[in-house]
Amino acid sequence: MWEIELMTLDLNNLKTKDFYYDLPEGLIAQTPIEPRDASRLLTLDRRTGKIEHKHFYDIIDCLNPGDCLILNDSRVLPARLYGIKEGTGAKVEFLLLTHRDGDVWEVLTGPGRRAKPGSKFIFGGGVMSAEVLEIIDDGNRLVRFSYDGNFYDILDKIGQMPLPHYIKTELKDSERYQTVYSKENGSAAAPTAGLHFTKELLEKVRQKGVKLAFVTLHVGLGTFRPVTADKVTDHKMHSEHYHIPQKAADMINETHKNGGRVISVGTTSCRTVESAYAKYGDIRECAGWTDIFIYPGFKFGVLDGLITNFHLPESTLIMLVSAFAGYDNIMNAYRIAVEEKYRFYSFGDAMFIY
Repeated sequence: MWEIELMTLDLNNLKTKDFYYDLPEGLIAQTPIEPRDASRLLTLDRRTGKIEHKHFYDIIDCLNPGDCLILNDSRVLPARLYGIKEGTGAKVEFLLLTHRDGDVWEVLTGPGRRAKPGSKFIFGGGVMSAEVLEIIDDGNRLVRFSYDGNFYDILDKIGQMPLPHYIKTELKDSERYQTVYSKENGSAAAPTAGLHFTKELLEKVRQKGVKLAFVTLHVGLGTFRPVTADKVTDHKMHSEHYHIPQKAADMINETHKNGGRVISVGTTSCRTVESAYAKYGDIRECAGWTDIFIYPGFKFGVLDGLITNFHLPESTLIMLVSAFAGYDNIMNAYRIAVEEKYRFYSFGDAMFIY
């Protein structure tokens, strides 16, 4: 099942199937482990391919004074709304994807046939209503919400956490699908590599002399979308909004200037800083939309290390980690992780690639 690791990758003709691996369903983590930092950690030296098995609380020993961690402080919205259609009472489900402007959001609706332009819907027994403005690409809708008070406070009361489709078990504590440092509302999915950190572990990291640089990228549902194109380069990425504050930019630049390592916590933090570098040729305070697609052959401008979870076969995320660590290294690490019964995906175990 793993012959693929022996293949030579043709960087000019990358196939989605090159990134397939066989994962027993029982290894897909259904619940988060307690405490957060008790998850397992596979470390991978991308120069030699050397692999070691640790626990996440050992990450402190993998970091050096003068290093810098980049963390995505986006917070997952309780973005799943259940309501009824005005006039008919027909049930509808909205999933908030992207905040566009004012009270206008891009949403996924189900069933779609009930959400034609001009249709109105009621949520939470009347505390919020929405009107469909137009249908856009991929069948998503632009809708305008109406309500009294604070939108996010109302969402907290009537919305539900949009867990990934592969998690079938009910989440008892919704905060376990948030990082302990999340603060900027806007994601449809968690930046899951950060779920392993406790406040105590972050404090130990700080005390060791490691900088913590907080950036924001609001994660869209595109992160779960399978790549359906046969050729990798035919895949279209969805745009996500990011922001790098001046303080984070300064930390990253100082770290490199002083010979330290810049280590991204998660693929979203990676995409944030590499998007900025690709656009400006350096790291500076900036904000915008990115649809950067990182796959083998990509030249990294910022990262020296990456903390990440184990990703879905044939996903853009396994392509990204293959670009950073080397294809053979990643396919071999995933083979070993399956053999060693690591836990996979959002609530699963972690890797540290250096």
